[in-house]
Amino acid sequence: MKRFIYGLTVATTLVFASSCDEKLDELLDNPNAVTAETASPDFLLNRIQLDYKDMWYGVADRGARLTRQINQGSALYINAYTAVSTNGTWTDGYANILSDIEFLEPLAEEANFQRHLGIAKTIKAMVLFDLVDTYGDVPYSEAIDPSNFNPKTDSGETIYDAAFDLLTEASTHFTVASSGTPNDFYYGRNYTRWIKLVNTLKLRYFLNTKLVDAAGATAGINALISENNMIGNGDDFIFRFGTTAADPDSRHPKFAGQYTSGGGDYQSTYFMHHLTVAKGFDDPRVKYYMYRQVLTNTTNVDEQECVSQIAPPHYLVGQFPYCNPAGNKGYWGRDHLDPDGIPPDGLKRTAYGVYPSGGRFDNDSGTPVNNPALGARGAGIHPIMLASYVDFMLAEAALTLRTTGDAKTYLTSGIEKNINFVRSFSLSTPESATITGKITDADHATQRDKYLAYVASEYDAAASADAKMNVIGREYWLGLYGNGKEAYNLYRRTGKPSNMQPGLEADPGPFVRSFLYPNNYMVTNVNAVQKPDVAVQVFWDKNPGSPWIY
Repeated sequence: MKRFIYGLTVATTLVFASSCDEKLDELLDNPNAVTAETASPDFLLNRIQLDYKDMWYGVADRGARLTRQINQGSALYINAYTAVSTNGTWTDGYANILSDIEFLEPLAEEANFQRHLGIAKTIKAMVLFDLVDTYGDVPYSEAIDPSNFNPKTDSGETIYDAAFDLLTEASTHFTVASSGTPNDFYYGRNYTRWIKLVNTLKLRYFLNTKLVDAAGATAGINALISENNMIGNGDDFIFRFGTTAADPDSRHPKFAGQYTSGGGDYQSTYFMHHLTVAKGFDDPRVKYYMYRQVLTNTTNVDEQECVSQIAPPHYLVGQFPYCNPAGNKGYWGRDHLDPDGIPPDGLKRTAYGVYPSGGRFDNDSGTPVNNPALGARGAGIHPIMLASYVDFMLAEAALTLRTTGDAKTYLTSGIEKNINFVRSFSLSTPESATITGKITDADHATQRDKYLAYVASEYDAAASADAKMNVIGREYWLGLYGNGKEAYNLYRRTGKPSNMQPGLEADPGPFVRSFLYPNNYMVTNVNAVQKPDVAVQVFWDKNPGSPWIY
């Protein structure tokens, strides 16, 4: 693999200087060139943090589409994700983040910038986890070597273990004596919270690897529970966006893609069904997640072709929602793997809401979103790791591994934390008055408690461990809106939620268990060997092949 120029460096060159009394062959160093002697660890770490939020977003967006949180277009999975689809993830991971960390580490060590090292190594571990979760086996031990343009792959399991070790190293960097004060775009230099993130990432490591090492996963999770130092309320690991539209655009990418002129992504019919129909009442989060530009379903086939069609036979057999959620409430999206063209419905389809995209809260006004001054004006977040996610993961572990604690207690705690977080974040935006004018704190508590009682009763009534796991998985999936990365891992790890809406085609091909190696890797590395298809499973995914998930 070619080693790319570091994100914050200026290309190095040599210049000739001459004068009437100087020799033409005198070489001078370029004063603009960044070297190890002149590079700033602060600026490097800034770039590393910003590049990670971009890499995470690419991974999370694909996962959201595959798990029906938002619409996945293309009739076939293989056509939805070709070898060029993830070029950006590969570049962000290797050419930008890992290369910059490789450059940063000796500079930080020499200056005793321990906090810089702690943040960098935590992000490095996350990048390695993300690469394995996306592709499986990838280059690592030979990857960041400027003399080796053709690094071989390491096993995903080996890389996962290396990432785990980096987390342990990072914890030490956050506690020992240190010089320097890094910019911290996530936790504002609260290193106690960074350690909680490290422990939470270890929890996810053990949960992901439970099918290859159940005993190790059980012992590791129990140790973390005993230590009691993972992310809790107020420790959420998020990236916050701004409201500036000028270059560079600081707004949440979902807002920028939809509120400037309308259009943008279609929401998932299936996800909206679960938010509005499946339980017989609206999910307390739906009006924060999504904004309806119209309040009733269209009957115009030129706007939405499916309103005049009968669902495909396999939808009818499985009783899956089709075209629109029931109830004629104006939730306008698309079914899974819908390959249709785009009609002029940009100012009618359901848009992103105030959470997490920084859009509008749905106060039943039913007006278009083609105005970037609306809502929170793009000041959304990337919910990378929340306190509620910890409880959902612990619920899964308690049920499937018999780890310490009660699965139902963790489940209801996770739901409560998630619902409260969605509201509290939304109230911190310019949409606060709109929200409280529609839903008071008392209304919120009533809706939340009704939801909690429903799920608790459903969990108690579940007749098997598998049925109980489906309740946990479904509720985690609903709480993961904006974070398709964790939803995708959950789906491959557990197969939950079960009975997902299938593609419109009866046979859309195998579900994406891992992605094809990207084109920018395949054409530059003579040792690269492409996968036969997207059905290849990552090392920790030991579940059956299709149609176990689809």
